[in-house]
Amino acid sequence: MQLAKFTDNGPLVSRLGFGAMGFAGWFGPQSEAEHIAALHGAMERGVNFIDTARAYGESERIVGAAIKQWSGARPFVATKVAGLAGPKQWSTPVRVEDAYPKGHCLLDCERALRALGVEQIDLLQLHTYWASWGTSGHWLDELRTLKEQGKVRYIGVSIPDHRSDMALALVQSGAIDSIQTIINIFDPLALEMLVPACVEHSVAVIARCVLDEGGLTGFLREDTAFEPGDFRDGYFDLSVPRSAYIAKVDRLRRYVPRYASSLAALALRFVLQTPGVTTAISSMHIQRFAEMNIDALGEGPLDEAVFTELFEKHRWTKNFSDFKNFGVLDEVTA
Repeated sequence: MQLAKFTDNGPLVSRLGFGAMGFAGWFGPQSEAEHIAALHGAMERGVNFIDTARAYGESERIVGAAIKQWSGARPFVATKVAGLAGPKQWSTPVRVEDAYPKGHCLLDCERALRALGVEQIDLLQLHTYWASWGTSGHWLDELRTLKEQGKVRYIGVSIPDHRSDMALALVQSGAIDSIQTIINIFDPLALEMLVPACVEHSVAVIARCVLDEGGLTGFLREDTAFEPGDFRDGYFDLSVPRSAYIAKVDRLRRYVPRYASSLAALALRFVLQTPGVTTAISSMHIQRFAEMNIDALGEGPLDEAVFTELFEKHRWTKNFSDFKNFGVLDEVTA
């Protein structure tokens, strides 16, 4: 397993992280025992970074149960303060007072500590951050208070949608320890400005949506149907025709198997090609997928020419968050 320091003086964390959003059941039903088995299997292979959230149903509690049953070294656990401003906080700026009213970060941290069954959270993040909130405020004061009290080791924010540059000023301010943002073959824009700024200011980078909710694995077909409760139902259809998404993925197939064993391996290795990306999290609640993701790292870095070609020729700027939360305008009336 490849390792990287979490900030300049932080602990070593696995460059492939376990995304525990799947423990909420949003990718289809699965038992708690299966969740725990998948996490333990990944940890046995060297994964020691776990990302969960207050908003992910029972995810924190299940992660905590898995850690209690684990006899190895304690993993690095990151969770998030849940925003209170509703679905649109993921796709449009809202007032910080509506998302994180005074006292909310303090209270939500206590809930997370109880759910996880730990005395200290390694990383506490705001689940949403908008540039209009600036680089100071009660939300940051509360995160710093929790850090001073020893209830959290590091503090950070998660960028809600594809606009990674909105966190540049916050990174440059030195106020936080980490940024979580979307990075994948279709959306590599964070690699242009945000990641270099994070390297300069010793801010850890947590890449998410590295497989674009599974789309970059090539699983999607015209007749693919999703189970009830699967949040991807509509994800690939609301902003573009499904056929367009599939066509964009099919353009990547020429790199397999010459440069990568699978489309998933190509996507993961693309994100981790840049040393400034500390860890890339992927939902690995299904054990066989976790094994495949871990195996992909063993293939090493991509050929630099291939990486450059992917970076320059396959980007596809879009913002699925807009369509997921605002819906599609079916008719325009005069």
